[in-house]
Amino acid sequence: MAFGWRSVTAEWPLLIPPVSVAVLGVTWGRDIGTVLALVVAVVLVGAVLAAVHHAEVVAHRVGEPFGSLILAVAVTVIEVGLIVTLMISGGPATASLARDTVFAAVMLTVNGIMGLSLFVGSRRYGVALFNAEGTGAALATVASLATLSLVLPTFTTSRPGPEFSSAQLIFAAVASLVLYGMFVLTQTGPHRHFFLPVIADEPVDADGRNAAPPTGRMAGTSLALLVLALCAVVGLAKVESPAIEDAVEDAGLPQSIVGVVIALLVLLPETLAAVRAAQRNRIQISLNLALGSAMASIGLTIPAIAVASIWLDGPLLLGLGPTQVVLLAITVVVGMLTVVPGRATRLQGGVHLVLLAAYVFLSVNP
Repeated sequence: MAFGWRSVTAEWPLLIPPVSVAVLGVTWGRDIGTVLALVVAVVLVGAVLAAVHHAEVVAHRVGEPFGSLILAVAVTVIEVGLIVTLMISGGPATASLARDTVFAAVMLTVNGIMGLSLFVGSRRYGVALFNAEGTGAALATVASLATLSLVLPTFTTSRPGPEFSSAQLIFAAVASLVLYGMFVLTQTGPHRHFFLPVIADEPVDADGRNAAPPTGRMAGTSLALLVLALCAVVGLAKVESPAIEDAVEDAGLPQSIVGVVIALLVLLPETLAAVRAAQRNRIQISLNLALGSAMASIGLTIPAIAVASIWLDGPLLLGLGPTQVVLLAITVVVGMLTVVPGRATRLQGGVHLVLLAAYVFLSVNP
């Protein structure tokens, strides 16, 4: 019996991705009832856990910060595909979906993943240590991207309402790609050491022994299964989205909550991976995942939306409202004060988590 249990626990990360894709194929484009929605939710959670496992295998093979970069970019590329698909199929009713989802991703990563990682790491080790140079550069890039893409449309005057003109949207898309590309080159180039853990312990296996790096074949298999699992995560999130929208409407909540829920589902792999890294005192990896995901979410979504706007009907609302602008501003200020010392306690983590709670509460009660 023990052997059978070990076999199951060893094989489940290999089995879940194809199973989740099969469930996605069966449920795609169908109206699912309550029971099937619960089954899809369970499979979705399994796909998230499998994605985290395979992301860690790939990260162990390629090293940091490439591992965090691969997971952040893979999730975001598929998230962008989901947003564009929903906007094209949803028509004018989804005019603000990109803004709501991207802003939710920023708040969930910078306040949620970052705050939770700092809290978990400092609670276990007393003080969470990380590189202020790399983390500060990442947060500055996130702040610039968010301001160019989400704040400026509220104040421009070429078009009425919180939207860019065609020329402004093209500029924002190009600027987003340039900033994101410059950051990736910095993170993986001569200044790579700014994004490496301060305390570089050896990865260990489930029994606590030092784990040898996986072979190239194992890493390649995990990379393929990671992409498969992430496709399933985003696809199953879309399958669940009608049920989410109905629940939001029945509860009388603002439609922007749909973007929050979609971002939360898509960001689950990064959240779990970041918390596990924080538990091993590798806070820098957690911050790479948090800020890298926020950066990729803006830097890749805005250019994709700019291209997709050719086929979109109705306006493309990107500008944040006054409440969201204030929340973004205080998040950036608090984030800078958090990362400048290169160390943090539970207080800093708690402050970010309270800001996340404020964002969620005000999304429900605007």
